[in-house]
Amino acid sequence: MEFILISGLSGAGKSKVASFLEDIGFYVVDNMPAPLIPKFAELCMANPGRYDRVALVTDIRGGQTFDGLFAALNDLHEMGCAYKILFVEASVETIIKRYKETRRIHPLAGSTRSLDEAVHSERTVLAPVRKRAEYIIDTSALSTAKLRGEVLRLFGTGSDTPAMSVNVISFGFKYGIPIEADLVFDVRFLPNPYYIAELRHQTGLDAGVYDFVFGYQQTKDFMSYLEGLIGFLLPQYVEEGKTALVIAIGCTGGQHRSVAITRALADFIRRKGFQATENHRDMTRS
Repeated sequence: MEFILISGLSGAGKSKVASFLEDIGFYVVDNMPAPLIPKFAELCMANPGRYDRVALVTDIRGGQTFDGLFAALNDLHEMGCAYKILFVEASVETIIKRYKETRRIHPLAGSTRSLDEAVHSERTVLAPVRKRAEYIIDTSALSTAKLRGEVLRLFGTGSDTPAMSVNVISFGFKYGIPIEADLVFDVRFLPNPYYIAELRHQTGLDAGVYDFVFGYQQTKDFMSYLEGLIGFLLPQYVEEGKTALVIAIGCTGGQHRSVAITRALADFIRRKGFQATENHRDMTRS
């Protein structure tokens, strides 16, 4: 079992680190009381396969001292439960700036005279935890994408794919734009198979409709431009740390043109090495 204890300074990025670990298969628990840690570890060890990768977040919210935490860690050692501590920190100036931007209240604000004093006080209290940490990440100069990359470098495995998943959705504008869409493309300018009697009741997945849509030069030109744009954007989104992307392709009713384009675009994205699914939201509507 891989057992990671996440601790560190408030505002340094522990929550982001925890979410990145969760993305690669860790079972994450935030702010678990120290006395419960050995019991939780015992439960995990009794259920191999279900809790093979676990991460617990513990910080100043749990109290002003960490005597209870160290006692819990001693219990883990006696149980034969191997663990590692990941300490997340940032410069005092960076943390103060983040608190001012988010207007959140520091956990020690009530017992100190200023935010600066609260950050320094927390650093002092957490010094014993930092000293015992196997991993220390300073997030002062790290973007979200770079922090994610560092977490993957430390805890990722060969099966942890950093690339994002892409969902391509076809839809009909008359039924509304999908609210989950990140990118929306309108293909109502393409020739419409609806006006061909033998194609009207087919869909963009049928060969007749698909061949009709792609039988026009403007469709081929559009796909060339669209593939160039999407091919450029996908690695940029990955670099920024995005893990999921929804692309919506719309025509009037969501039955013909958008379906054919969605199928072609999803195939293109897969050829680029990304996970891609296609969903035809309105294809079966009359």
